[in-house]
Amino acid sequence: MSRALIHHRTDLTTLATWAMFSRGLQPEFPPAVQQQLAQIKGPAHEEDSRIRDLSALPWCSIDNDDSRDLDQLTVGEALPHGRARIFVAVADVDALVKKGSPIDQHAHINTTTVYTSARIFPMLPERLCTDLTSLNPDQDRLAVVCEMEFSNDGLLTSFSIYRARVRNKAQLAYDAVSDWIEAKGELPAAAHRIKGMDMQLRLQDDLAQKLRVLRRAEGSLEFETFQPRAQFDGERITDIRLQPQNRARQLIEELMIATNGCTARFLVAQGQVSLRRVVRSPERWLRIVEVAKNYGATLPTEPDAKALEDFLAKQHKRDPLRFPDLSLVIVKLMGSGEYVVERPQGEPIGHFGLAVQDYMHSTAPNRRYPDLITQRLIKAALAGEKPPYTNAELIELAAHCTAQEDAAQKVERQLRKSEAALLLHSHIGQRFEALVTGINPSGTWVRIFEPPAEGRLRGDLPELHVGQPLRVKLVSTSVERGFIDFEIAH
Repeated sequence: MSRALIHHRTDLTTLATWAMFSRGLQPEFPPAVQQQLAQIKGPAHEEDSRIRDLSALPWCSIDNDDSRDLDQLTVGEALPHGRARIFVAVADVDALVKKGSPIDQHAHINTTTVYTSARIFPMLPERLCTDLTSLNPDQDRLAVVCEMEFSNDGLLTSFSIYRARVRNKAQLAYDAVSDWIEAKGELPAAAHRIKGMDMQLRLQDDLAQKLRVLRRAEGSLEFETFQPRAQFDGERITDIRLQPQNRARQLIEELMIATNGCTARFLVAQGQVSLRRVVRSPERWLRIVEVAKNYGATLPTEPDAKALEDFLAKQHKRDPLRFPDLSLVIVKLMGSGEYVVERPQGEPIGHFGLAVQDYMHSTAPNRRYPDLITQRLIKAALAGEKPPYTNAELIELAAHCTAQEDAAQKVERQLRKSEAALLLHSHIGQRFEALVTGINPSGTWVRIFEPPAEGRLRGDLPELHVGQPLRVKLVSTSVERGFIDFEIAH
């Protein structure tokens, strides 16, 4: 594919498909999946007295504007003395996707949905993840529900997990809900139609902010990572925008962290092994200490999440423009998350970044395979049956899911670079304000602000340092390789 031919979304789709292949991921569903799919007549229905009917509750989903794979619903209830009861319903994907079936075998290969702006590669066939196993509006669906009670200051006091039938009353989107919470916009129409939905959202937001304060007191790390998303008008790329962190995203994030903690503790209480999501205490802590020193801050010589969070909070306040770049440096030094198998009697590794001890992925089984594995473990425990996986199987799955998630992230990163190169291709020779974001033996890297994109700095360079502002000129792009080259503007 020559550079001159790459002008369209279709070309990015081709690049994304090849990137999937090159990373050992399967972009297409095999015939056996299509055959199994053809035999599925509709959403799962089960007659079981243990499945509660919660379809009358005012459930809502909050997700991206364009999300069609709805994994979870939330609903809340105010209790006396400022306490709150929150229900989180997670789509019962296992009800239609059984272990070892062709659909399950394909999901096991990729282990995750891969998101690129030109094309999404779903873990499950779209007829499932966007319809039959999605918690779509005005449809009865089976779910696994986590019911939690919190004190007036946000402390979890009790929880229970059970199967239920649920019905989404309002499909909402992050940005519109957040604008309403922050008095920048009207209550979304879908919420306005449901009596009391405004009170629901206030209750959930209020609790989420309390949970966030508690986690930050424990040293939860607040990052602002660089996550640009391409915008298209048909086949033509028109813009790249950063995805903002906002109150509605925080609302869902906090309720999902709480649910994932309860799920982990539930399996411990059942005496079961579990597939945990962990971020270890950073081995490269002393490098993090050096980074902080460059900003005039002193961190302890031993890993200390609270001290790191205090440093990050101060830097975010002092220099919000450069904070995403500092975030990226710290995230890289911390090391990425991984899946591990933990036994109930062992000491949990925990999640250093979230400042929680008990954590797993359980709330997105339409798009993440570890969540589907965990759902099967929970359902077996609820039914009093033996676990559907041996310890040896889980250990192998943990390593496989970690590796495939890493591969998927590399595909997504590669395509973000190609998108930026495509958008900037017609701007060669133009000058931009930039920041130096990285200096290493392989080169010097800069980030421009409008559009948000990163590239390499070429030519004879003076002595530079990370965070230094520069004026740069765009000299070349390669969409196929995701390369963007700048030189210092004179």
